[in-house]
Amino acid sequence: MEVRRRRRLIAIVVVGLMLGGVGTWRYLFQIDGPGYRPKSAGGGFLVAPYVQLGDEPRFGTTESLTILWQAEDRATEWSVEARDAPGGAWRAGGKATWRTDTRPGVGPRRYYRATVAELAPGAEFTYRVRRNGKALFESTARARKGPGQPHRFVAFGDGGANSWGQMGIAYRTALARPDFVMVAGDLVYSKGRLFEYLDKFFPIYNSDQFAPGAGAPLLRSTPMLVAPGNHDLLERNLDSYPDALAYFLVWSMPLNGPLSQVGASHTPALFGTKAQQQAFVDLAGPAYPRMANYAFDYGDAHWTILDTNLYADWNDPKLRDWLEADLAAAQDAPWRFVAFHQPPFHSSISHGDEQQTRILAEILEKYRVDIVFSGHIHNYQRSHPLRFVPERDASGRPIEKLGRVNGRWTLDTRFDGKSRTRPDGVIYLVTGAGGARLYDANQHGDDSSFQEFTARFVSNTHSLTVVDVDATKLTVRQVTADGEEVDRFVITR
Repeated sequence: MEVRRRRRLIAIVVVGLMLGGVGTWRYLFQIDGPGYRPKSAGGGFLVAPYVQLGDEPRFGTTESLTILWQAEDRATEWSVEARDAPGGAWRAGGKATWRTDTRPGVGPRRYYRATVAELAPGAEFTYRVRRNGKALFESTARARKGPGQPHRFVAFGDGGANSWGQMGIAYRTALARPDFVMVAGDLVYSKGRLFEYLDKFFPIYNSDQFAPGAGAPLLRSTPMLVAPGNHDLLERNLDSYPDALAYFLVWSMPLNGPLSQVGASHTPALFGTKAQQQAFVDLAGPAYPRMANYAFDYGDAHWTILDTNLYADWNDPKLRDWLEADLAAAQDAPWRFVAFHQPPFHSSISHGDEQQTRILAEILEKYRVDIVFSGHIHNYQRSHPLRFVPERDASGRPIEKLGRVNGRWTLDTRFDGKSRTRPDGVIYLVTGAGGARLYDANQHGDDSSFQEFTARFVSNTHSLTVVDVDATKLTVRQVTADGEEVDRFVITR
């Protein structure tokens, strides 16, 4: 009996390592349970510095970026400096501020931030972080680009599994040299905890190494903007996992979403003792719950980011009115993109009954959204340009029953992204092959298993989306971790 148990144990370890790398091994043996604490980043940091857009949704005459890092809870003087050209004079950045986390099992630690301002749009600059007057960290970054400045972004989802696939995608992303990265949810597995970020996210996307088997020093130079997925916000019991909901602690993105009240409908409600809840709310500040939805401009594009987890009912007029107002105000932008985790239209067997985001389709069409980026399904899919009319109840609301939203779609099958480059409808991309275990590999190449709205389906490899944007043309490529291009299409005005 003991021999058989050992053989089963060895088999579990081997399969886990093959499917998901070290992260799966930890998951199987619960090494990342409530008491697990990963190692610090070193160099005086618990988390090394990384750049964020911050609460800057709109363009200014000059630009700024926010530098974030984590360090021990000590009486230490931290500062940030920047220079605009190699060899130029260093200038002081904004004052470093911090929040102290003393929660049992999580702290003590400090979450630091400082702003580098007065940047020319699209300009490269160098910043360094100093502790007690000594420079500990230095990196280059680039300010947000403004209208008329071509830019490139990379999009993917479902990466934070500490897998070889995730490391390869991080490496390939850095090779693409994007101006920013958009992640369509499920940032870390499997509970959205701070310690999962420390173990499965920052060491890969902000690695000191640049290699397919390690990751890349991406976050220190490239802003990453993110949409919340189910694995990011659905674990909310702060008694069981006091470091849950780390989404609201480790990111700094625009605070222009529709929901700002703690405990409001359509927000990730908190569970646990009042003391644990209040400690989290105090740490998160204005980010919770507002930062779950937000919008921003970059180059010639406007972005709208939505929280489409199950507690958010996008049939509610308050949410729909905010979305309509945001998109209506962006009609002068050459391009409009929307990102949310759960895709409305896909052909995978996995999550086939999760269609609730289809109730957004008519708003997206009304305001001429060009592409919707989603994750959740761990593969790549592209729809034909699509228009959708959902079935409605007597009050006129789209009917969503047990996740399914029936209706009628109209497809633009003439669009091929090559000779015909002006789509009639919204293109829906699933780019969820960012590193977690792939879904539905058996469907790859099986056209008979696809819905008629599916134009491209790649489920046998991890991949990322590379998009080049100027005022009159989008070039969209899907690239594997090995650099193979598996899809390409162009949209023109």
